[in-house]
Amino acid sequence: MSFSIDDRVLAVAGIAQALQQVRRIAETGHSDNAIVRTAMDSVMRIDAASPAAVYGSVTQVEPGLRLVRDYFRNQGKDDLLPRLALSVMQLERRFVREDAAVDKVTAGIRRTADRALELGDSSHPDVLMAMGTLYADTISQLKPRIMVQGNPHYLGQAAVVSEIRALLLAAVRSAVLWRQLGGTYWDFLFSRRSMLEAIERRVR
Repeated sequence: MSFSIDDRVLAVAGIAQALQQVRRIAETGHSDNAIVRTAMDSVMRIDAASPAAVYGSVTQVEPGLRLVRDYFRNQGKDDLLPRLALSVMQLERRFVREDAAVDKVTAGIRRTADRALELGDSSHPDVLMAMGTLYADTISQLKPRIMVQGNPHYLGQAAVVSEIRALLLAAVRSAVLWRQLGGTYWDFLFSRRSMLEAIERRVR
């Protein structure tokens, strides 16, 4: 099955909006619950029928599409966000080569999805704690390790750390999807205009 650049920009948007929430909660201690829920849902939809279905719909990643559009237009407001995204993409390459880690993460996601179903909320603190612990026990052990900068007051709180780790797991999930859709680093050099046009078709 072949996928278009329109599909790939959805995955890039998924990475961007998950990481924007990482930056937001690290600095302020607060996040956008709707975006966090979309991120957690995307992690649990392991066998989604389409790229859009991973996130529920294209609408669910519109914040990320706007973020990526702004950076492509050199209007990005957070210089640390692209660096964080690059680190996630590098980590994804290492992660998918570690079969044991992939199996452990997959099993953990399925268990957590069952718990989320019981709770009726994929952004419930118990779910974020489980996802965060799963990330800490698996992907976080790989290099390059992702270092999140922020307000030490918030970064010292267990709930904040768990949510950050859960969102990093979601960002890695979107990076995996991006690769599965044929995405490479060359996209950001040679397909930048095509990606921007694809985003503009989705967001007006």
